Amino acid sequence: MVAQNGAEALALSVKQSSPVRVRPAEETPSGLYFLSNLDQNIAVIVQTIYCFKSDARGNDDAFETLREGLARALVHYYPLAGRLTISGEGKLIMECTGEGAVLVEAEAECELEEIGDIAKPDPKMLGKLVYNVPGAKNILEIPPLVAQVTKFKCGGFILGLAMNHCMFDGVGAMEFVNSWAECARGDPLSVPPSLDRTILKARDPPRIDNPHLEFAEIPDVSDTASLYASDPLVYRSFFFDPARLARVKSETGLDKCTTFEALAGFVWRARTAALALKPEQKAKLLFAVDGRSRFEPPLPKGYFGNGIVLTNSVCEAGELTGSPLGHAVELVQGAVKMVMDGYMRSAIDYFETTRARPSLAATLLLTTWSRLSFHTTDFGWGEPKQSGPVALPEKEVVLFLSHGQERRSINVLLGLPESAMRAFEELMDI
Repeated sequence: MVAQNGAEALALSVKQSSPVRVRPAEETPSGLYFLSNLDQNIAVIVQTIYCFKSDARGNDDAFETLREGLARALVHYYPLAGRLTISGEGKLIMECTGEGAVLVEAEAECELEEIGDIAKPDPKMLGKLVYNVPGAKNILEIPPLVAQVTKFKCGGFILGLAMNHCMFDGVGAMEFVNSWAECARGDPLSVPPSLDRTILKARDPPRIDNPHLEFAEIPDVSDTASLYASDPLVYRSFFFDPARLARVKSETGLDKCTTFEALAGFVWRARTAALALKPEQKAKLLFAVDGRSRFEPPLPKGYFGNGIVLTNSVCEAGELTGSPLGHAVELVQGAVKMVMDGYMRSAIDYFETTRARPSLAATLLLTTWSRLSFHTTDFGWGEPKQSGPVALPEKEVVLFLSHGQERRSINVLLGLPESAMRAFEELMDI
């Protein structure tokens, strides 16, 4: 296997043991557990890995420590021990069966350092560090939490997680993993989960007060489908240190914009140009805004579920690429400002009425993990040496991931058809 930078990549060999079920350590409630309409929108499996190595502690007891910690954590997060099913209304709902999460022990025939920098996406290699449920035909056949503990010859180990996004967003996932780590260390939970998702029920009757272009189907007049079909998809990561981020912000010409707004506009405009979209092609930007503090009243601390809402901006490709960067950034700012309580309640009601899911035609779906503190997780081996996603869930997804000292740098991860990626790389030179 050859790495994308042309260097020889590690031919990772991993031997998996038989999976075990980890049930909650105590009896937990049974029955149906409500999932909100914000949970319904993103029912995809998200795979992440955490690399641990401690000079003071080997990996002999890593599997057992994590297994016992998980059993204790599932007492608090008991819906994760259940199984997804479809409700009478045709929506996803969790059946709290107590069957448990799935945990697998594995061994790698190499040292942890040989994995290299996981910021450079390599789904083929990193995919061996997460367990894929054999024969599963859809998400209903995959437990909401599947974990693999892979031990390395050097005494380090990697925790690979496959978690269903309908159970939590990035903030909720981070809080769960950190709670699991606290249980593994024998500490009390610093942020106990708030389990009641009915606070985000649709209104009765539903009220759609806002346009919701996030769900709009956009005709692919540029025939990008042919480009994706004929050109191999390649993944790259682009590193933006504080100095480079400052250059992007100054390029906007705006008096005021956040790092996220500047980088989002920069990447959206560059990707649109790299795909050579026709000038009249409508291009859509989708990104998640954390609504926890924007709801009225705000969601409770530790809210266990999706508190994010997708916002959007739609612009003709010619206008986007032919205007200064500041124009793209102002479109991003407008999308951020839209996300208030009324907009979010309207989005919840829109799904209730239409059952529509956001369309990804001619779309860039931006997801940002730059504010998530996954790097603080400590199961007893110290903080992870590195952590991040195994792969991007859809070809339209671009991920912003914090990196480096004080997390002030950002890695931009994405996949594009090979010819478009060459054009994109040139546009990233700033």
